[in-house]
Amino acid sequence: MTIQDFDIIVASAQHADFATVICDEMAESAKARGTGIAQRSPEYVANKMLEGKAVIALHKDGTWAGFCYIETWSHGDFVANSGLVVSPVFRKVGLAKAIKKEIFKLSRKKYPNAKIFGLTTGLAVMKINSELGYEPVTYSELTQDEDFWKGCKSCVNYDILMSKNRKNCMCTAMLFDPEEVQKQYEEKMKKITHKATLLERIEAAIKRRMEKLVAVH
Repeated sequence: MTIQDFDIIVASAQHADFATVICDEMAESAKARGTGIAQRSPEYVANKMLEGKAVIALHKDGTWAGFCYIETWSHGDFVANSGLVVSPVFRKVGLAKAIKKEIFKLSRKKYPNAKIFGLTTGLAVMKINSELGYEPVTYSELTQDEDFWKGCKSCVNYDILMSKNRKNCMCTAMLFDPEEVQKQYEEKMKKITHKATLLERIEAAIKRRMEKLVAVH
């Protein structure tokens, strides 16, 4: 089995029947990791599909394989890619990474100016996030929307979070800031342009020197 055996697409109304099994697997996965996630109902997940704010992975035989959805906070200034889950049957083929990339692309398309963030304890997710351009940040750089933090109540570490006044917890906070990424890109291009200009000047100086030498002889 390879990643080519799956279709990873934007979920829609035709996938709503998978909502219950997706929610069940989210809960089981959280239990297995010993951490909690914001519990979601099948109705909530199905609604994300109807809104075009979710990505679903299906095996070529039509079996559900993985899922992730978009949540917005602070009036759309912040976006989270939440509920990433892969069916146990289809793990170890790179589905989580492929789904993360697709939901990231969908987030950037729908909310090009939003900061995309995540809280995770998983090293694999942190690695994928890093590849997508996320940076580790403090909790203060995330959305301060109360509804987001209420979602942590179902986590086994919620008491730790509150005892630290929401400044840190067991999860690592990661953030993709489009403005910061654009700045880094512009700085990189400036350096490249500067190097190119410097090289041109050196080449011109060598050319002039060669021309003088030829003229002398």
